[in-house]
Amino acid sequence: MAPPVRRKRWTWRRGRVIAAFAVLTAVLLLAHPLVPNAVGNAGSLLETFLPWTGLLVVPLLVAALVRRSALALVALLLPALAWGGCFGGRLTDKREPGGDFTIVSHNVNDENPDPAGTARALAATGARVIALEELKKSEVPKYEDALAAAYPYHSVQGTVGVWSTFPLRDTQPVAIMPWTRALRTTVDTPKGPVAVFVAHLPSVRVRLEAGFTAGGRDAAMGLLADAIAQESAARTVLVGDFNGTADDRALAPITRRMRAAQDEAGDGFGFTWPAALPLARIDQIFVAGVRPVAAWTLPATASDHRPVAATLAF
Repeated sequence: MAPPVRRKRWTWRRGRVIAAFAVLTAVLLLAHPLVPNAVGNAGSLLETFLPWTGLLVVPLLVAALVRRSALALVALLLPALAWGGCFGGRLTDKREPGGDFTIVSHNVNDENPDPAGTARALAATGARVIALEELKKSEVPKYEDALAAAYPYHSVQGTVGVWSTFPLRDTQPVAIMPWTRALRTTVDTPKGPVAVFVAHLPSVRVRLEAGFTAGGRDAAMGLLADAIAQESAARTVLVGDFNGTADDRALAPITRRMRAAQDEAGDGFGFTWPAALPLARIDQIFVAGVRPVAAWTLPATASDHRPVAATLAF
């Protein structure tokens, strides 16, 4: 007769390494601003994908169960609570009915194979204002033709443009780079004017030899923040592709002055990139002097980004 199999008992003695990694995960979530950018912009890279840090709990949980470690299981409560404290509020649906007008923003991708179809999909939302980034000069007429009937007012400045059902005035480029990738305009709505900024900040890359290369984006961010700081309008909306999330410290010059519509009135994280399987929200709608009542991410178009939308109340 075979001897009985002795089952490993739960114990507080095993799993110290697992518990240490659990504590480290909690520290990363709570103290991410302390991670320095001096080497490869490590802090910004962590903050770009910060919500996904919580997935580290899954293999640690499996390891704790295999080891039958009570110590590790208790330690795993720390990153779980830290993640909930940081991001739990984003999982609730904060959208409300009503609002005065809806704005849509979309990086349409300069290699978009279907500009007209993309434009029609955006127009179908019924948004009063549509902002487009990464416009290719040769393709602009296709967007203009597709949007002309519903949006009689528009302006294209460099690679960014705005289409509106309301009159536009004082439209001008905003110098954030050597070539034009940002604009500022006034939208005259029935309830008063709104200053609208559209921006497309430089791309970032992750390179083995250099880490998270974001110097160009960060410099452009500073110039854009300066333009926002000088804005005198009581109502201001800033939209576009920022190549960074609202959690990234690089966006602090903006987030100190403006609120992210998705965080205030969205449902979930609203990831936008890459369009096929979004992992980060790098396309943003920021507001000041107006109240977002709803914010959401639209279905994918032929672009590598997903569009974002927000309904605002004056």
